Amino acid sequence: MGKITAIKKLKRLYRVDLSDLDEEKIYLCEDTIIHFFITIDKEVSETDLEEILAYDQFAQGKSLALYYISFKMRTGAEVRKYLLEHDINDTDQIEQVLSVLTENNLINDKSYAENFIEGKISMGSSGPYQIKQKLLTKGISNDVLSEALNEIYSEEKQIDVAYKLASKLSRTYGTRLTLKQLKDKIIQNLMNKGFSYSVSSIALDSLELEADEENEMDLLYSELDKVAKRYTKNYEGYERKQKITQALARKGFSYDDISSALRDYTFPE
Repeated sequence: MGKITAIKKLKRLYRVDLSDLDEEKIYLCEDTIIHFFITIDKEVSETDLEEILAYDQFAQGKSLALYYISFKMRTGAEVRKYLLEHDINDTDQIEQVLSVLTENNLINDKSYAENFIEGKISMGSSGPYQIKQKLLTKGISNDVLSEALNEIYSEEKQIDVAYKLASKLSRTYGTRLTLKQLKDKIIQNLMNKGFSYSVSSIALDSLELEADEENEMDLLYSELDKVAKRYTKNYEGYERKQKITQALARKGFSYDDISSALRDYTFPE
């Protein structure tokens, strides 16, 4: 049986000095001091000491977790990682901390996912697949994620957000691209943002885009000048025209428009 010989308050913890035990001093948080009524001259056995230290690991873990979640909502996985990074290494103690915080609704992965999804919808910046990938990296389970997405991000809302993004892209690139190039860019951009091809197509069709023939021909001749300079160095005649036609077709220009432009085009010397 040992005895507590001194207690000294440090910056964050208390140093507790012991006699007649394997440990000569231990460092405890205030919750542990209060929980076990730690006082000078209190008798402590080895078994008592093990219990005190185990509880202190939990108490310090809970204190760290509360500090971490005080700034903003966190997922259970984020809190677990934070505790491990701050030397709370007992897996059982970490799970106990998470359990207590979850029971008191201080950690709620479903609420976290719902708030995250609603934020992305209000910002109009992401489709469901992109949102899902981001939340998976935060440790939200696939089941919780799917439930939250199904409840909040209906197809109607997806189309609305995708339409607004498509409209913005149309205004930005409308005069810089052909109709085909613009449509391809909008579809690709929306899918990169996490919308399905189906939703992206509906949003695009809703724009009812039409070709500006004069602008398209200006774009074609501008691109033709660039391509012609490149291929004139190494090709001539029919082969040169074929190379240029293929290059312009890959950029979204129609074969009829390309043929029409090439008929009257004067190649650089």
